[in-house]
Amino acid sequence: MAALSSLSLHATPRLSIQFPSKPIKPSFILPNFFSLSTAVKLSGLRAKSIDDIDTSFFDDVDPEEEIVFDPPTPPEDFVPPPYFDEGPMETEEEIAAAYEELYGPAYSGESLLGNDVRVMDAKVKKSTWFGSRSQKDKVKDGFDERVVQVRRVTKVVKGGKQLRFRAIVVVGDKKGQVGVGVGKAKEVIAAVQKSAINARRNIVSVPMTKYLTFPHRSDGDYGAAKVMLRPAAPGTGVIAGGAVKIVLEMAGVENALGKQLGSNNALNNARATVVAVSQMRQFRDVARERGIPMEELWK
Repeated sequence: MAALSSLSLHATPRLSIQFPSKPIKPSFILPNFFSLSTAVKLSGLRAKSIDDIDTSFFDDVDPEEEIVFDPPTPPEDFVPPPYFDEGPMETEEEIAAAYEELYGPAYSGESLLGNDVRVMDAKVKKSTWFGSRSQKDKVKDGFDERVVQVRRVTKVVKGGKQLRFRAIVVVGDKKGQVGVGVGKAKEVIAAVQKSAINARRNIVSVPMTKYLTFPHRSDGDYGAAKVMLRPAAPGTGVIAGGAVKIVLEMAGVENALGKQLGSNNALNNARATVVAVSQMRQFRDVARERGIPMEELWK
């Protein structure tokens, strides 16, 4: 009995639910500018806009009906163009002429439109060699190019040595214009092209008499190289050596004496020759500067 009384005293109490006397307010409160009535109005407008779409255009259309294509009637003088395979076959000459008109002369060495095959159009100027970079055509400006020297130069950097080529080129029109240029590149052809461009930027005029010789003697030096130039009688020719002779021949001098004194460096001797030539002046120019007749220069 004592055990039963203890069990009844410690029995589990029953659960009781208490309902609040006042209704609970929702935790989510709509902002003032967006109330519930506004949301209802927006949903009604959306449904109304979907229902207002005019679909009366498709009421009379039967999707299973076969539509017959009815093209407009052509005019009376209309002549249909021939198909591409109905006309006469083009000859090879006509095809080559059309190709040349579009892309310029071909590499066959023949021109059907009378164009110069060596002066290519800008669209096809770049022609590639096997295993090398693109080759550029020579500029047709009346100047001839002559390579004086091509050397292999090395630049020592942190990662090792950089091998390049240095080219010395002399350009001239053999009519009194000559220039010396130098250029470096990783390939010989690119170095020659760069040096030719540099030479065209350093063109000087060479004064000459009617016997194609110098009007007077002149000396020039560049660095450790010194060059001595002297006029010569007709029929003498160009008696000089190394880069001096190349510069004089490209300038158009036919009778002259030259001598290299000092260094044998080809670049310095070529530039010394240009310096010596630049110091020469014609007799008429000296007489004009002095304001006297040219006959009185020797009095």
